[in-house]
Amino acid sequence: MQDPIITPDLIAAHGLKPDEYESILSIIGRAPNFTELGIFSAMWNEHCSYKSSKKWLRTLPTTGPQVICGPGENAGVVDIGDGQAVVFKMESHNHPSYIEPYQGAATGVGGILRDVFTMGARPIAAMNSLSFGLPSHPKTRQLVNGVVAGVGGYGNAFGVPTVGGEVRFDASYNGNCLVNAFAAGLADADKIFYSAASGVGMPVVYLGAKTGRDGVGGATMASAEFDDTIEDKRPTVQVGDPFTEKRLMEATLELMATGAVISIQDMGAAGLTCSAVEMGDKGGLGIRLNLEDVPQRELAMTAYEMMLSESQERMLMVLKPELEAEARAVFVKWDLDFAIVGETIAEDRFLILHNGEVKADLPLSKLASSAPEYDRPWEPTPAAAPVGDIPAIDPIAGLRSLIGSPNYAAKSWVYEQYDSQVMGDTLRIPGAGAGITRIHGTTKALAFTSDVTPRYVFANPVEGGKQAVAEAYRNLTAVGAKPLATTDNMNFGNPEKPRIMGQFVGAIDGIGQAVTALDMPIVSGNVSLYNETDGTGILPTPTIGAVGLIADITQIIRGTLADGHTLLLLGDTPGHMGQTALLAEHLGRNEGDAPPVDLVAEAAHGDFIRANIANITACTDLADGGLALAAFEMAETAGIGVTLDTDDTAQLFAEDQARYLIAASFDQAEALLTAAAHAGLPITLVGKAGGDKITFGASSTPLAPLVDLYRSAFADAVA
Repeated sequence: MQDPIITPDLIAAHGLKPDEYESILSIIGRAPNFTELGIFSAMWNEHCSYKSSKKWLRTLPTTGPQVICGPGENAGVVDIGDGQAVVFKMESHNHPSYIEPYQGAATGVGGILRDVFTMGARPIAAMNSLSFGLPSHPKTRQLVNGVVAGVGGYGNAFGVPTVGGEVRFDASYNGNCLVNAFAAGLADADKIFYSAASGVGMPVVYLGAKTGRDGVGGATMASAEFDDTIEDKRPTVQVGDPFTEKRLMEATLELMATGAVISIQDMGAAGLTCSAVEMGDKGGLGIRLNLEDVPQRELAMTAYEMMLSESQERMLMVLKPELEAEARAVFVKWDLDFAIVGETIAEDRFLILHNGEVKADLPLSKLASSAPEYDRPWEPTPAAAPVGDIPAIDPIAGLRSLIGSPNYAAKSWVYEQYDSQVMGDTLRIPGAGAGITRIHGTTKALAFTSDVTPRYVFANPVEGGKQAVAEAYRNLTAVGAKPLATTDNMNFGNPEKPRIMGQFVGAIDGIGQAVTALDMPIVSGNVSLYNETDGTGILPTPTIGAVGLIADITQIIRGTLADGHTLLLLGDTPGHMGQTALLAEHLGRNEGDAPPVDLVAEAAHGDFIRANIANITACTDLADGGLALAAFEMAETAGIGVTLDTDDTAQLFAEDQARYLIAASFDQAEALLTAAAHAGLPITLVGKAGGDKITFGASSTPLAPLVDLYRSAFADAVA
């Protein structure tokens, strides 16, 4: 097959700007051929090179005594004591999921699982953070149903429990949904596997499933805005097979135990190209590949297609040659491909051969280290105008508006499609705050959460970035966990627009401040830019995935409200109403600034909760919907009424930060009040549990109809 002629249109179709193409000409001293153009396109696109974001990502705190491996590998690694480590990461699959919801979401789950077991960890938990357009939009139901089915279809078949996540709806996602997938695994702290190749003349081995034409150009597609050619992009979406992935995981972990692995890398975005280049570049070596040896499931595949295919369930490894027989036997046993497709070389070359013909010959280090890095113009987000007058609101009507919205209604329709109990170690299922997974064979557990409030980030990127971390910190704290570390998934619009780039810069600033103050370093993550359709961008959505450690499972806070319990509020309520859920859902208004985040108070209040677990029966942090929604959710879980002492709108629905609602017996409440007074922390009695009504001051209504509304509203909107 004749390669196409390199034209300006072809260069643009590969996502390369004219000046970037000129840089390529300068680097290699000639015009690239078609395969070489594809390789540069794959390595230099936004999805793989982080060319608009790495200047700012470098400012994030990524180290600490608990961190074994920070950003730069397939996933982050954090010490959890006793010679064990938790390995975790969050990553986006936004564009593929909008084009092909089921396979886009499914392969997002598959990719993040591979990131974890490539490091030598067995996955033990998954989460997802999903953002969709308005339920009334004609595409939303299809997207929600397809994405949820894809997440469940892959995760359930693979056999990993989905223990948490979030789902939101906003008009800004009408043309670009977000699918952020998280996975965590367990490994021995001294048996972590990395991707840097070492040794000259070492075999480069292809592992797993065969290569097809699915996903060719997927990374480049993910680095561009959508327009009216969206349907043409459907072939760039990968197709997943969770049963093959399960076998690949078992084979990979067994292979690692043989001692045959020098380095190993998942084939994710940009497939064979990115995995080979990253392994060589990190090890300061070149790579030679012989493409005729690549296992293929389709006939007459070209070098271009093989290098850029994103077929799933594949790995690349540098092998100790003396252990080839043992390594091959493992993959034969698991009925997976094991093929030596090349070798490491001393020269700085990425040499691609196909049937004896040179298809690409490029300086390998330049593909990674010389990728463009932009300091894009940015402008700070203007200060938000103050909130206008808020009319008198019946508090029960306000609560109904919240629990009747798919944003705040129960998400059981979603998580009941996920297997949360497989492996038998899940101690807390989705829908009740942070998920908890026992560390098998120990008295320890890990807690997981995913958080961001995009409307806050839009109004004030710095405070919104802080708040995403602070809410993750509170969710972990509310179950008794000590927050350890975080992973970020930075979803934004077009970074070439100074306003959008300013949102990114501000959010990074806020996240950095918060993870420093709360000792939750960023150890892994992903950036997804160009989330726009026809020039309309999403709300800035820097999702924070966080992991916490529970040293003793008897110390988990997982009780429920009971008749006679006292309700206490830890934290101050000045009454911040800007950007609240009440304004949005009850009044249809999007006004005001994000709530300010006092990181000193967040840390102090979190420490107080963990120090007083013995006197806390149930606990939840306050976030969207404030005190009113938190109290209702406690009541709904327990099936018992709640009385709050106020009907003041601001006291009930404000979204001030650093607050927890605590349920305790009379004696426990006295002990908490004494301890808080001694520590100089604000804590107040705000109500009690009992009866079968929700009562806010002088307003009261039966609990049962509210529960029915809360449990049915989500499915009514999107099922």
